[in-house]
Amino acid sequence: MHLPLATFAFLLLLIAIGRLLAWRRVLPERAADTLNLVVLYVNLPAMVLLYASRLQLNRALLAVAAMPWLLLLISAAAVWLLARALRWPRAVTGALLLTVPLGNTSYLGYPLTRAILGAAALPYAVAYDQFGSFLILSTYGVLILAWYGHGVRPRPWHIARRVLTFPAFLALLLALAIAPTPLPHWLTAVLHPLSVALLPLVALAIGVQLKLKPDREHLAALGTGLLLKMLALPLLALLLAPLLGLHGAAAHTAVLESAMPPMITAAALASMAGLTPRLAAAMVSYGIVLMLLILPLGLRLLH
Repeated sequence: MHLPLATFAFLLLLIAIGRLLAWRRVLPERAADTLNLVVLYVNLPAMVLLYASRLQLNRALLAVAAMPWLLLLISAAAVWLLARALRWPRAVTGALLLTVPLGNTSYLGYPLTRAILGAAALPYAVAYDQFGSFLILSTYGVLILAWYGHGVRPRPWHIARRVLTFPAFLALLLALAIAPTPLPHWLTAVLHPLSVALLPLVALAIGVQLKLKPDREHLAALGTGLLLKMLALPLLALLLAPLLGLHGAAAHTAVLESAMPPMITAAALASMAGLTPRLAAAMVSYGIVLMLLILPLGLRLLH
């Protein structure tokens, strides 16, 4: 299990290019939003359809899908207890309740899983993300926004509609309907380059959005949140994997996905709900930086 040097260098280079373009103001103000929408509606569904059609329901797949829910229970409880002990404001607590349990398991998780573990591990990544992270965001995430944020509290029908109209989830349903029949060769030929383009587009968007200027008053909460998300959760996943009966590619995928930085979508929702936007943005940005530093070391230790 190793991270190809070329892929890692490519990721760093594109993030740096995106940051340079944003600094020089070469791109339009909302360029990152455009890139994210392309990924959301084109590249991500293409990758899900391509690899989810290979899903075979078994115990390992169900255990991988259960991992993010177990991590959610533990991490949310830890954040809530720390918030009470340290007397964090409600907005800070809400931001961390979103950005600590929810990782960037699709935009970064999919391409990094393929780069590190190979294409054969991607069905496990899809299960972790779609049955775990995505459903957690659509249920738990919405409840946190309603409880801690401002605005109208969503109704169950609104939550269900959000789930059923999410492009990647629709691609997952189509893939499951097709499976186990292999996709036609012409469709695979179309989907493969679209899925390969996911990493460069995401890396550019990350670079454009990267912000490393948190408020000083939130430094303690930021450090605590990053410690939980980037260190405690991957270590916990490493301990839970054998208890769930996970071994090999399934275990490695679950641990790798748990090590992804905070979810960009969760941070954006926190920002829109008034939950300390700068803290939420800093969780994502510093989480990505920490991933770039910690991931190669962690993989070398596990090799």
